[in-house]
Amino acid sequence: MNKKSVQLSTEHVLEDFYDNLLNGNLDKLHIPHSDVFYVKQMVDAHYGKSFTLQHVEDAMRAEGWVEKSYSNPDYRK
Repeated sequence: MNKKSVQLSTEHVLEDFYDNLLNGNLDKLHIPHSDVFYVKQMVDAHYGKSFTLQHVEDAMRAEGWVEKSYSNPDYRK
């Protein structure tokens, strides 16, 4: 089975989340980690222009950032 990821737009994260919730698409939903939102705010302020969450998340991953979660049993600090 081929799954497609649902990407949330920068400006409408909550609206997109609830829309996907109502349509039963939660298994395909991607909500960026909170780190991405913090970095986006800093990058936007530093460069004086707005970047998309996807652009920031891709750049963070390219620099070696890995999403960590306490709910992951393999999580190590």
